Amino acid sequence: MKWIRVIAIALARQKILDRPLALNFVLKLVETSSAILHFKSVVYPRSRTMFSPEEMEALLDEMYNSFTPKPLQPNDRRYVDCRAVRGDEDVVKDLGRTVRRSDDFTYQVYSGYRGSGKTTELLRLKKDLEDRDHTVVYFAADEQDLSVQDVQYTDILLACTRHLLQELKDKANPDPILDWLKGRLQDFQDVMLREVKIEQVNLQFALTEFAKLTAAVRSEPSQRQKIRERLEPHTETLIQALNAFIKDGRAHLPEKAKLVVIADNLDRIVPIFRDNERSNYEEIFLDRHEQLKALECHMIYTVPIALIYSRWATELKDNYDIPKVLPSIMVRQEDGEPYDKGLDAMKTIIRLRLPSGLRESSLNVFESEEIIQELCLISGGYVRDLIQLMKETINRTEDLPIRGRAVQRAIDALRDVYRRAVEEDWWEALRKVHREKAIENDLLHRGLLLSRCILEYRYYQDDDNKRTWYDVHPVLWKEL
Repeated sequence: MKWIRVIAIALARQKILDRPLALNFVLKLVETSSAILHFKSVVYPRSRTMFSPEEMEALLDEMYNSFTPKPLQPNDRRYVDCRAVRGDEDVVKDLGRTVRRSDDFTYQVYSGYRGSGKTTELLRLKKDLEDRDHTVVYFAADEQDLSVQDVQYTDILLACTRHLLQELKDKANPDPILDWLKGRLQDFQDVMLREVKIEQVNLQFALTEFAKLTAAVRSEPSQRQKIRERLEPHTETLIQALNAFIKDGRAHLPEKAKLVVIADNLDRIVPIFRDNERSNYEEIFLDRHEQLKALECHMIYTVPIALIYSRWATELKDNYDIPKVLPSIMVRQEDGEPYDKGLDAMKTIIRLRLPSGLRESSLNVFESEEIIQELCLISGGYVRDLIQLMKETINRTEDLPIRGRAVQRAIDALRDVYRRAVEEDWWEALRKVHREKAIENDLLHRGLLLSRCILEYRYYQDDDNKRTWYDVHPVLWKEL
């Protein structure tokens, strides 16, 4: 406190303030300075030498878990609007308006790379429609209802039945579905694994049994085939019962409100090719399109991106409407030069996932601006790879700031994964795509799109025409 008195006496001698006021002024100044220093210590992180090893480890743990790749819920502060660097694609506008404006039921398909942000966008669509008093039944099909390794149309119908029954149980009369189930007790006796009397069939029983059926379809291959064999002869009557249930549910919605079902994660279905060069994709979404469009409500299905780029594209369009595709974020221009708007979006994605005290400046986290730039460029604008690169980089970091060596090790690990996905005779095709920024419409290039070895970009030119182009994932450029 001695230095405070010295300053106060100096102020008093200069007749700036009398001695008591000078002392009080200096004390207030010290209090204010301390508050400012405290504020800075909260908002701006301390240098690594000011963190104890335990504090640094806790901070890195928090960072690591904030980069877990999973969909964002609506209104999540980490959401970044990337429409301007994704060819102006907007699921809320493009899919939502179709639902709201149509007097007829609509059946739409939506696609994109796995991990590109489709689910995040569909959850935003769900909230937007619900905010307008529509009822939305959303489900991620691969979580509880089906196995992406082996899917047939009947699996999707069962999943829709379970989730519609669950979501509308308080709005609609379940009798049509209960009556259908009563009439099939004998057929399903061996897959229900218990004897059931007709008088036991009620709403709770139906909810439980449909959940058991879809769980078995998802995880028990032997039961899966049995269930399909029992259900297949009765799909038409199930659709009729389900539509009666849906009709009653719609009658209890607010005036002009619509019922929408979003079946997500069907784009993850693993392709199985037949001898006639058709695949399970065509069997499910084309051969069975009448059944997929038989439910009397609005339907949105996610479909594999390889189907969008197949020779069946026009048939898909005729059956469902023009498909909507979520492309990658454009971080480079076609000539290879960095695209600042796209890079800014990717940097914002990183920044918003950082702990609050680290968001003000990237230099609090990274050794240099060049390091974060390299991470964004090497991701190719593919959001999941950006998130996973950050997670891997943090795992190779012992203290902040993150150094170039840790980033390079993470990039090398990702490159190894992609390199193993490319068979020897595919490299020439990749070199051609890298040179020409275009793809051929064949099985090889569809497979490379599905594996994300090739990425798609879109933007609008000066004459307002949309331009779509392709390039090899940047992590593979060193291998070309």
